[in-house]
Amino acid sequence: MPKEGARLLQPKTVVGVRFREGGRVYTFDPGILRISTGDHVIVQTSKGVEIGVVAYGPREVQPHELTQPVNRVIRKATRKDIERLEENRQEEQRAFQLCQEKIKEHNLPMNLVSVEYLFDRSKYVFYFTAETRVDFRELVKDLASVLRNRVELWQIGARDETKVFGGLGICGRPLCCTTFLKEFSPVTIKMAKEQSLALNPLKISGVCGRLMCCLRYEYETYKEARARMPREGSFVETPQGRGKVVEVNALKETILVELENQVLVEFVMEEISWNKGSSKKEEENLDQPEAEQGKNSGEG
Repeated sequence: MPKEGARLLQPKTVVGVRFREGGRVYTFDPGILRISTGDHVIVQTSKGVEIGVVAYGPREVQPHELTQPVNRVIRKATRKDIERLEENRQEEQRAFQLCQEKIKEHNLPMNLVSVEYLFDRSKYVFYFTAETRVDFRELVKDLASVLRNRVELWQIGARDETKVFGGLGICGRPLCCTTFLKEFSPVTIKMAKEQSLALNPLKISGVCGRLMCCLRYEYETYKEARARMPREGSFVETPQGRGKVVEVNALKETILVELENQVLVEFVMEEISWNKGSSKKEEENLDQPEAEQGKNSGEG
């Protein structure tokens, strides 16, 4: 409840705009423009003037839900704007081939992922991956002299690269990062452990080679359920005597216990009791997110 006398802020009307297929959706203020899903619009971004496609039409949001300042949509795109966009896409292909040739000439240990030629044609942005930091200053100068424009190079991580190329996950569906994920959140080994998944890198890693993003989806549910249950390795009292917890099923809320006579019996939660303070503590640091490739940028 708002404090007495506090000023009530009016909801703000926004639209979502996407600049690349499968890319992140950004929020903009449509102003008085009538904008619908699928429309091409011209907007002002931190990079400059860009053209994008409306991912969702006008909707009202509370001011506190907006995590960053919202720029206005300048106008709806015209036929000439669409033609210019297509020309820019063709120019991106040419710039991509040129950059690959220059990378080989300079013998740089980097993998070019994509090229972005801004709508206002103010600069080229090249995205690449590399195992380590790369000194690409000479490459930037070379590209700028040939393209006769500003050039920026951005080093991105494995997840960003996979988001660009897309693919199918082990579930058989298109990758989450190319369909609906707006941004990447940290994923840890602990999330897989809480869900009793086999800690086999081949089974819990995605196409990008990192831990699967979907490990986060049900983590909180499992975490809450397991907080009410004994840990594997702890000792509990059962209707058939004292035993050691071998396996915990958080969804069924059942406990597989090895009794003192070495017989395995499954019990429901209500049938057992234990000292919650004596549960086995984790010795490994499982709560640290994977190290992601740091971003390295440069321009010329």
